[in-house]
Amino acid sequence: MRITISKEDYLKAIAEAGEEGTPVIAATLARWLGVTAPAVMMAVRRLRRDGLIRVDAQGHIGLSPSGREVARRLRTRHNLIERMLTEIFGMEWHKVHEEAERLEHAVSPEFERCLIAVLGAGKPCPHGELTGRDSPRARRRMGWLPLNELNPGARVVVCRVHERDGRLLEYFHRLGLRPGTRWLLEALNGDGTLTLRAGSRSIPLSLPAAGKVWVSRAEPAAPAQSRRRPRAS
Repeated sequence: MRITISKEDYLKAIAEAGEEGTPVIAATLARWLGVTAPAVMMAVRRLRRDGLIRVDAQGHIGLSPSGREVARRLRTRHNLIERMLTEIFGMEWHKVHEEAERLEHAVSPEFERCLIAVLGAGKPCPHGELTGRDSPRARRRMGWLPLNELNPGARVVVCRVHERDGRLLEYFHRLGLRPGTRWLLEALNGDGTLTLRAGSRSIPLSLPAAGKVWVSRAEPAAPAQSRRRPRAS
């Protein structure tokens, strides 16, 4: 069976939409991939014929074990390309997702092994996503929460931001809101925004945008211990 670029795109979209908790039906894929409904129906027939997906009586689409493996390999390559672009070539973190979308289909197994040898395996991409552990359920098991679920006074570390919206990523970049940064959730405002503070700098963020940011609670800073010189005897 030949796995084409189109098949890879559909299988990855099914995996990603399913992990976001979205019911995966033909309309979901049309919206997710920006294609027409007839194109989706033709693709679904081919994928079902090839044993890569399953479709139930209500039209819900899921991956078969072989389809899941194809999606996993593609997402692993996507992760490695994003890391290559930032860690080796110094590309800005908020720009690498769309570039990786274009390059992920061209990576051979041999080049993938080279990337793993240089970059290491099992590490998150610049947006905090890690293949195999990126469903909302998996994030919550790790103690992560969407930023819009926390109350004022919470000190947090950004762990993951939604990467499929280029304009939103650029907005997060302008705010300085990226994985690894630490913030104090200062206030929930009456206009549907919240206020984050880092040092003397504060930023507003809408609640829908905050729902695209997953955070963990920051450990409180250890109190500074005074160092006393021993008294001379």
